[in-house]
Amino acid sequence: MSFQTDTIHAGVAPDKAYGAIMTPIYQSSTFVFEDIGKHKGFDYTRSGNPTRKALEDNLCALEGCSSAVAVTTGMAAITSVLSIFHSGDEIICTDDCYGGTSRLLKTLEEHFNIRVNFINLRNTRNLIPFINEKTKAVWVETPSNPLLNLVDIAEISALAKERGLLTIVDNTFLSPYGQKPFELGADIVVHSTTKYLNGHSDVVGGAVLSNSLDLDAKLKFTVNALGTCAQPFDCWLVLRGIKTLVLRMREHERNAKAVAEFLYNHPKVRQVFYPGLPSHPQHELAKKQQKIFGGMVSFELNGTIDDVNRVLTGTKLFSLAESLGGVESLIEHPATMSHASMDREHREAAGITDNVIRLSVGIEDSDDLLEDLGRALG
Repeated sequence: MSFQTDTIHAGVAPDKAYGAIMTPIYQSSTFVFEDIGKHKGFDYTRSGNPTRKALEDNLCALEGCSSAVAVTTGMAAITSVLSIFHSGDEIICTDDCYGGTSRLLKTLEEHFNIRVNFINLRNTRNLIPFINEKTKAVWVETPSNPLLNLVDIAEISALAKERGLLTIVDNTFLSPYGQKPFELGADIVVHSTTKYLNGHSDVVGGAVLSNSLDLDAKLKFTVNALGTCAQPFDCWLVLRGIKTLVLRMREHERNAKAVAEFLYNHPKVRQVFYPGLPSHPQHELAKKQQKIFGGMVSFELNGTIDDVNRVLTGTKLFSLAESLGGVESLIEHPATMSHASMDREHREAAGITDNVIRLSVGIEDSDDLLEDLGRALG
């Protein structure tokens, strides 16, 4: 079936008990055994739940992989993946990643002796000097948060496979509708389902997906052992949100393009970060590996920090808030919000200056959004 049809039907079917068209919420911690050692597929919700399985089967169909595990948050997804590594291992990570990812990786290094090298992965060859016998994986975030830099997933995956490394891709910014990392060679994909997959800013969740029997088993064991599994009602909310994913993503992108073009031509904007603009240095790569350019736009204001603050607090439709991917538009300041946990030296080295503003462009009328931004910019 087509991707759009799968968003609605994959992994779900009318309830056998009463014919309910929507997946029931199995809000039960435990399930009765039919006999000693025999049950109907579920025994305890930490280990498995019918509502969670429906979401996991749906995500598998959308990403095109063999296994998905739904977890409590996007950070739980990252934690679960990192838990398959051992003391002494090394990981290479995109340098301008999400602040929470950076914080967790550095904590892992401090407490568990798993070394992390943050490098510019926009040039695949930059990987080579950092690969040694201890290196186990490459962590890719593309488009990156907040600068929307791209990494060539196919090139990275091919090089990683040559060296016996895993390629892990955070696909949160585009969703499986916008980008298919497994088709480009990735081994593991993570999502914050809080964002575009759910799309309504009313639940937090995450997912870990894999495409080999060995990784499938490791990740399922780890999630069960850590207890990071998602709860039934949260899974039901994400599953409900996914049904409109395609429609929402089309509107997000349409509005984001309009916003990016408006900002690109505004005299008070120094630089716009959006892969859909021909001026973006990786515009051609975006066209090659992505189906869409996405709904995230960042820009660097030409002014003082007071000017930045005026813009941040001067919008009406763009709410000053963290997170992204909901139907409503958000504005945020990475240096003091989403990336506050990343030390200043790391931020500045990655190009995340105090003048960078990040927008999650919603699905409101584009003219209203442009008017709102124009008022705030002055």
